[in-house]
Amino acid sequence: MTSIESVTLDVADLSAAERFYTAAFGLGDDRLRLRASDAATSGFRGFTLSLVVAQPADVRALFDAAVQAGATQLKPVTKSLWGYGGVVQAPDGTVWKIATSAKKDSGPAARRIDSIVLLLGVADISASKRFYVEHGLTVGKSFGPMYVEFAGDSNAVRLALYRRRALAKDAGVAPEGDGSHRLAIGGTAGPFTDPDGFAWEASSTAVAAA
Repeated sequence: MTSIESVTLDVADLSAAERFYTAAFGLGDDRLRLRASDAATSGFRGFTLSLVVAQPADVRALFDAAVQAGATQLKPVTKSLWGYGGVVQAPDGTVWKIATSAKKDSGPAARRIDSIVLLLGVADISASKRFYVEHGLTVGKSFGPMYVEFAGDSNAVRLALYRRRALAKDAGVAPEGDGSHRLAIGGTAGPFTDPDGFAWEASSTAVAAA
């Protein structure tokens, strides 16, 4: 089954980005990678990354740590019908949502991340869904032309598709933007570029298998 092993963010200041992500989220594993780039980009880059955690206290802990490390608050932490969450924008421009489906705490706050979800804002959900199925991904959840989530290993990065304007609204940003996505997806099916210009690169597993 095709899977995503990592996402690589292209950042203007590599040292600053490394300091931020260590302080904010403690992301020291290979699922998040950083590399220096001066590729032109403006506005919404067409994707968000979600950190899924166990309880509201964990959301608050990670959200507060991100803001203290230099992130900009886009949406404050609030309770909703689906759970609890907030949205921040990292200094490098990446939009992060921190969320849980739990509505009550079950223990003391911990900065443990259960899973990472990459949400791509696409022009045509059906076309992008077909494209990814043809490249070996398996649909886990599908809500017509609104949202698609692909199945994946809990240790990997999960992929979901959302309409671009809806994703921007969910993130609390304007949908307009152009230039580089400043994102590379490391997966077992790469390399290729999807219909919305998101680039996949061959993961370490795929290279080793070759």
